[in-house]
Amino acid sequence: MARRSARPGGHDDDAPVFVISVAAELAGMHAQTLRQYDRLGLVSPSRTRGGGRRYSTRDVALLREVQRLSHEGVSLAGIQRILDLENHVSALQSRVDELTAEVSATRAALAAGVSGTRVFAVGPRGEVVAVRPGQRPPRTPASQALVVWRPER
Repeated sequence: MARRSARPGGHDDDAPVFVISVAAELAGMHAQTLRQYDRLGLVSPSRTRGGGRRYSTRDVALLREVQRLSHEGVSLAGIQRILDLENHVSALQSRVDELTAEVSATRAALAAGVSGTRVFAVGPRGEVVAVRPGQRPPRTPASQALVVWRPER
């Protein structure tokens, strides 16, 4: 998944600004190669209402990476797999970052004695009671009642 990043001066790497001929020239390829990569799903540019392809700066960088891998002898199927794995790693890294931030916030809240979560337990008479994390509900003396169970035959 592509990340949005604005460069100084307000340039967005994901803004679809280049027509196919300009993108092909920037990537050092023939326009027909870009069409083939689009058909194969290697690099999928944005489309205008009329169906024209519009490439972003990120798309051009990806085209250069595909070209580099191709020149190293990697097949197009192999390149697709590499790109898919790189996207998957990027998504997993984003999720790890989110979870790390969440754990840090939870630890800070616990250290400050504040908990955004509420813990509930069963009270002595079977009712639901709110308790602090790590605390047990108050106990009452155990019942002395005797219950006899007789299975039916």
